[in-house]
Amino acid sequence: MKRILVLFFLCIPSYLVLAHSYILKASKTESKSAAISSIYKKTTPFLNEPFDSTLVTPFFAKYPKLKYLKPEVVKLYRKHNYQFLWYDRDGMNEFADLLYSKINNLDQEGLKIRVPYKDKIQTIFQDDDNRKEFNLEVELLMSSLYFFYFNRVYKGVEIEKTQELGWYLPRKKQSYVNRLDSLLQDPSLINKRDKDLLGQYYLLKEALQKYRNIENQGVWSPIVWPKKMKSLKPGDTADVILQIRNRLYLTGDLNADSKKNWYDNELLVGVLHYKERNAFTADPVLLPKHIKDMNISVNERIKAIMTNMERCRWISPSLTKTQQYIMVNIPSFNLTYFKNGKPALESKVVVGKSLNRTVVFSGQMSEIIFSPYWNVPSSILRKEILPAIAKNGNYLVQHDMEWVGNKVRQRPGPENSLGLVKFVFPNSFSIYMHDTPAKTLFEEEQRAFSHGCVRVGRARDLAVAILKDDKNWTPEKIDAAMNRGVEKTYTLKTKIPVYIGYFTAWVDRDGTIHFYNDIYGHDGRLSELLLTD
Repeated sequence: MKRILVLFFLCIPSYLVLAHSYILKASKTESKSAAISSIYKKTTPFLNEPFDSTLVTPFFAKYPKLKYLKPEVVKLYRKHNYQFLWYDRDGMNEFADLLYSKINNLDQEGLKIRVPYKDKIQTIFQDDDNRKEFNLEVELLMSSLYFFYFNRVYKGVEIEKTQELGWYLPRKKQSYVNRLDSLLQDPSLINKRDKDLLGQYYLLKEALQKYRNIENQGVWSPIVWPKKMKSLKPGDTADVILQIRNRLYLTGDLNADSKKNWYDNELLVGVLHYKERNAFTADPVLLPKHIKDMNISVNERIKAIMTNMERCRWISPSLTKTQQYIMVNIPSFNLTYFKNGKPALESKVVVGKSLNRTVVFSGQMSEIIFSPYWNVPSSILRKEILPAIAKNGNYLVQHDMEWVGNKVRQRPGPENSLGLVKFVFPNSFSIYMHDTPAKTLFEEEQRAFSHGCVRVGRARDLAVAILKDDKNWTPEKIDAAMNRGVEKTYTLKTKIPVYIGYFTAWVDRDGTIHFYNDIYGHDGRLSELLLTD
C-alpha cells in the first residue's frame, strides 16, 4: 500500500505542485489585504498598542501611486513603535481634519497637481461613521498623504530636476518625520509662517490670490492700441487711455479709476509705478512695448507667480536670517546687499547673455581685489582675442594686454574689462562680480551682455559698504587702491554669502509685485514640469 501511495505522489504533474504553491502565496497576500480591511472597527485601547508592521507592504501594493513614500512612512512608524497616529478617543484627530483641508486646497499653494486616491479620501472624510472608526488602511493612507503634502508644498520638485533647469543654489534639508510630532500636538503650527518656507513664498501666495480674483471677475481685456499711435505722454487725450487707466487700477498701480480719457498727473503716478515694478525705465512716455507688456494675460501672470512660488520651496528660510548676504536676481538685473536684516545697498547689474548664461548658484565671498588683472578665459582668448590679433598685430598693445606664458591678461587700469574692483567668491563656474568701464550699459532696460560674470553698476559703493566696519579701509583708501594701478587683495574677515537667483515674479517689502522677463526661458520649462507632474 505504501508503494502505491509513493507512486501516486510521484505521478502528480509538477505544474500542479507549482499551482498549489502559488495558491498558498496568493492566499497569504489576500489574507494580509483582508487583515487591513478587517482592522476597521477598533476600540480606544488599541490606540496604545502597536499594529502588525507586516501590513505596511500590502497597503502600498493596494495603493501603488503612493509607493515612493513607503521609506518615509516606515521610518515614521518605526519611530512611533507602529502605533496609531491619526486617531484619538473620538476617532480621527484634529490634524487629520486640517490635513484633509490642506489637501483639498493645494491650488492656494500655487499647485495644480492630482492628489492620489482623492475619491477614496473624500469618502472617508464625508462619512462621520468612517471618521469615528479605527482603520489601519486609513491610518496608513493619512501618513502617506502627509508626506505627499509636505514634499510637494514645502520641498518642491526633486533636486535632480532643478539642476536640469540650471538651478544650483543649495536645497534645504528637513525631516518631515520629526515635524509631524509637533503638528500632532499643535496643528495650528502648519499655518505658522517662516517656519518651513522662505518669507517671499507667502508674499507671492497673497499676490496669487489677488490675480485669481481678477481672473474670476473676467475684467482683464486686451488693451487696443491704435496702429498709427507712436506714443502717449502727459497732456495727451485718447480713448485708449480709458483702457490703460482701468488696467492700472486692476493691478494696483492706481488707487482709483477716474475714467478720464486724458493723461493727467494721476495717471502719470500710476504709469511710473507700473514701469518701476516691471523693470522699465521710469519715464512718463507710454510706448507700444508697454502696452504689449500690459496685455500679458492674467493667466500668464498667475503661472509666473506659481512658478516662482515653486522656486521659493527650494530655498531655506534661514537664508534671510544671516547677518549679511548679497542677493543677485538675474531677470531683474539687480543686486541687493543685506546687512542686519535690511538692504544696505542696491545696484543695477549686467548678467550673462543668452549664449553665456549666468549660473544660478551660491558662494562665499572671501576677497575683494582692487586694481585687478583680467586673466582672459581660454574660451574668450580662442574665440575673440586670437582672431583680433590675427587682424591687428597691435591689438594687445592697444588694449593694454600682455602674454603670460600661453595665456593673455589685461593690466590694471580704468580700461580693464573688470574695471577697478573685483569681488571673489570661489566656485566651479568661474563666476565673480566686478566693476566695468562700460558704464552706459547700466542705462539699458535689458542688461544681458556679459560672458557670464556679474558686472556691478555701483561696484565702488559695494566695496565701501562691505568694508564699512573696518576702520583701516576708509572710502578714501578704497578709492586710492582702486586707482593705484597695482593689484591689491583684501581678505574678508568674515565671508559673505552670495546668492545668484532667478525670480521672474517678486514681491517687495511694500507688498508690490514685480514681474521680469524670463530672459533665459527657465519659466517655461519649470511651468511645464509643474503642470505635467
